[in-house]
Amino acid sequence: MKKALILQHMDHDTPGRFLDYFVEDGIEPHSVRLWEGQTIPSLKGYDLMFVLGGAMDVWEFGDNPWLQGEKQAIREWVAERAKPYIGLCLGHQLLAASLGGEVALAKEGEVGVHEVTVKDAGRHHQLFAGLSGNYKVMQWHHAEVKVPPADSSVLASSPRAAVQAIAIDDHALGLQFHAEFSAQTVASWESLPNYVAALERELGPDAYAKVRTEAFPLMPQMGAMTRRIYDNLKRASGLGP
Repeated sequence: MKKALILQHMDHDTPGRFLDYFVEDGIEPHSVRLWEGQTIPSLKGYDLMFVLGGAMDVWEFGDNPWLQGEKQAIREWVAERAKPYIGLCLGHQLLAASLGGEVALAKEGEVGVHEVTVKDAGRHHQLFAGLSGNYKVMQWHHAEVKVPPADSSVLASSPRAAVQAIAIDDHALGLQFHAEFSAQTVASWESLPNYVAALERELGPDAYAKVRTEAFPLMPQMGAMTRRIYDNLKRASGLGP
C-alpha cells in the first residue's frame, strides 16, 4: 500500500476531497500535527507529500519553530528525491519558499470565492492537462508567492495574485487556492467561532451564509477541477495510473 505524508498546521484544515481520493486509490494517509509538536518522520517509505494550509506565514519561525524543519523536508522531498508533492495555500507558499522563491504579504488578499485563470503554460503542462479558461475557487490568504522558484512553471493566476499555481517538473504542484474545499469543509469551518469571526472581519456579517450561497452551486465545478488536477499528478509523477 502506498503512503501519503500529510503535514498539517491547524486542527480543522484537512485534506478534504483528497482523503476520498486516497481511499479510492488505496493510499494510506499519515498526518503529522506540527503545531502540537509532532515531528516529521523519516521520509523513507512515503510516496506522496501533502502539505496543507494554515493561519501562520512562512517566515513566522518564532511562534512556529517547526517551519524550519518543514521547509527542509519539503526541499529534500521535491528537489532531492523528486517525489510527488501537493501543497495547498500555505503548502503552496512553503513549496516556493523552500526552493528559493519569495513569499510576502499580498497587496490585497483573497477571501471567499474568487476566479483564477489558467495560463498558457498551464494549458500545455501535464499537471494541468484538460484545464483552460477561468475557474471559481475558494481562497483564504493574505500572503502570496511574489517570485516563484527559478525552476518552476506558473500555471495559473488571478487579478490579485499572479502566482496561483506552480509546478516543479511533473512531480510537484503548489496551489494557492483551497482545492480541498467541499461542503464538509464549510461545515467544519462554520463550527469554529474563531473561523466565523475571522471570516466576518473579511466579508462582513453573515459571512458564512454568503460563502454557502455563493460556493455551494459551484461545488460540482470545484470538485471536477480538483479531481482533474489530482489525476494529472498521479499519472505524470508515477504515483498511480
